[in-house]
Amino acid sequence: MADKQSTKPPAGTRDFLPDDIRRRQHVIGVVRDVYEKYGFEPLETPAFENIETLLGKYGEEGNKLIFKILRRGEHEKSGEADLALRYDLTVPLARVVAQYQNELPKFFKRYQIQPVWRADRPAKGRFREFFQCDIDALGSMSPVVEAELLSAVAEVLGRLGFHDFEIRLNHRRALTALLECAGVPESLHADALVAIDKLDKVGVEGVREDLQSRGVDAAATMACLDFFTGLTTEDPGRYGALERLRTFVKSHHAGPAAVDALVEIVALSDRTAAHGRIRVDPSLARGLSYYTGAIMEVAVPDLAGSLGGGGRYDNLVGMFLGRDVPACGFSLGLERIIVVMTERNMFPAAVSGGPVDIMVTIWNDASRADALTLAAALRAGGLRVDVYAEADKLGKQFKYASGRQVPFVAIVGDDERERGEVAVKDLRSGDQTSVPRADAARFVARAVRRET
Repeated sequence: MADKQSTKPPAGTRDFLPDDIRRRQHVIGVVRDVYEKYGFEPLETPAFENIETLLGKYGEEGNKLIFKILRRGEHEKSGEADLALRYDLTVPLARVVAQYQNELPKFFKRYQIQPVWRADRPAKGRFREFFQCDIDALGSMSPVVEAELLSAVAEVLGRLGFHDFEIRLNHRRALTALLECAGVPESLHADALVAIDKLDKVGVEGVREDLQSRGVDAAATMACLDFFTGLTTEDPGRYGALERLRTFVKSHHAGPAAVDALVEIVALSDRTAAHGRIRVDPSLARGLSYYTGAIMEVAVPDLAGSLGGGGRYDNLVGMFLGRDVPACGFSLGLERIIVVMTERNMFPAAVSGGPVDIMVTIWNDASRADALTLAAALRAGGLRVDVYAEADKLGKQFKYASGRQVPFVAIVGDDERERGEVAVKDLRSGDQTSVPRADAARFVARAVRRET
């Protein structure tokens, strides 16, 4: 007898059962509604790209996490790859803008909700296959773009029921100025950013060890840590961090301008749904190498990692087009949002409830056609309707409906049929009401609305 095969999905992936799908659809519906309210248009791209499209866009660490697809045919033996699964939705967007530049508006605002794949180490809230919910605006350098993105993200989270989130904000050129003023050589900037980005997770001493292990000398390490140690003990408000950063980078050729850009983004955001949600955090680095300006990340308490992030990437489209196009975007992590909402019981009762509003029972084999006729009439009245497939004892049919969290069942026995009525039973209260068949859909619809 052959060994039993494992039925588990690959590590870092999941099967989505009906309840999971309903939660996903709820979140996506809110995201889509808000994004469209802000003028973003939908876009979809293929699950895989030519491998050269993706390589070199995410930094050395990102390249290692790209799922490569072996070239078909004889090349499978050599391990050559010519395609790769989408790593994110931003690089495919840059390719699309370059490909369709003459067909897109001057200011192109798009949203995209699709899965991406990363060959990462699976962990709680971290998967190898996951959805991203992106918004991006291309064609303008104005800080209005950042303010609109931050506002849309804040509105999405607010409508989903998050009340304890903050959006961390920083600027890549401010980070560069900070490192140069601290004495970190340019060749070690990428390594230093990786270490500094862990400040909120490992603390000052953890960053000290990491910086030194990456080759940053003692003086530069001390200068960085002096800045961040002072930052954590001073005014935690956004302007306290901004002024400390301005003082530290005042001698740098680009540092003050980057701080000014942060000040303007914060001021504009105060006129939007993001008011009071922004915290300037000079330690925020974000790992992707294509960021050129403002960078942002959503944080909630007790979550390792963020609910999403983004930033300005004015040079990325130029890799495909040959000329730079201003661009800024934000990506919400659908899976992490769902994980947190599930743990906190944040989903509305209608989402967590059953899949249908009412189930039509079958009295006997002779009544099957009549049951289907009733189900059609109830569906025409806007209800979600299931039909029990067999003529079975009513007790078994009720038990089945209750197990599926169906709130109501419809019963048409010989007596009800003769009177032109339907008996509607509320499985939660046990109440049963007979109503004319013509009124059954309206009666149940009103009861469902009361329940939700």
